[in-house]
Amino acid sequence: MNRRDFIIKSLLALGGAPLLAACREEKRPAEKAKDTKADQKGEGKMKILMINGSAHEKGCTYTALSEIAAVLKAEGVDSEIIQLGGEPYRDCIGCGVCRKIGKCVFDDDIVNKLVEKAKTADGFIFGTPVYYAHPSGRILSVLDRAFYSGAAAFAGKPGAAIASARRAGTIASIDVLNKYFTINDMPVISSTYWNEVHGNTPEEVREDKEGLQTMRNLGKNMAWAVKLLAEGKKLGLGLPTPESGARTNFIR
Repeated sequence: MNRRDFIIKSLLALGGAPLLAACREEKRPAEKAKDTKADQKGEGKMKILMINGSAHEKGCTYTALSEIAAVLKAEGVDSEIIQLGGEPYRDCIGCGVCRKIGKCVFDDDIVNKLVEKAKTADGFIFGTPVYYAHPSGRILSVLDRAFYSGAAAFAGKPGAAIASARRAGTIASIDVLNKYFTINDMPVISSTYWNEVHGNTPEEVREDKEGLQTMRNLGKNMAWAVKLLAEGKKLGLGLPTPESGARTNFIR
């Protein structure tokens, strides 16, 4: 079964006969030529935005993200690792100004730049070291503000979370980061085991053969997901429109 037939059969149950007919319609020669030129120029190439929530530029978390980046490259998908570094980040103060001005009121760090990058990204991978069985404070501060002020830039795009630790706390940390996806209409990408690596140094992480295998499989799954979503959009299958407006307060 070729790739086109696989996409058609995968989407048939959702789109019915009209969608199947659209799927099977051949492109005109001019359209094919346009696609070929775009491929040659590198236009339209998908990109995964990754965030390294560690203060160490090329430590354990970076090592795991780099393993994923290599697989994405092999799959024809670009990636960028954003390093948060050791500088302090303000937490969200719930002021609500972002709803009026369209961005976080604190405009002197990476958050608003991150949201701008997110608008053109096709998927996301958030990585963190484990501090006291939870993600780093800097990645939580950055993501709280980015999602509160610019959730639309992330919505509908697949996301994954990874964690690195010497020993424990990875599952709790991954669970926290996954919450950003599940509250914001984002498909969560998994792997063949929990998305974690173990080691106290990059060299030790490289000895975690199963952990790195999990990272590579995560990269393959992410590449597959963004490609499938892109094909679906080409075939006219857009994102679902969520309901909104209902808000229930339990204290009356």
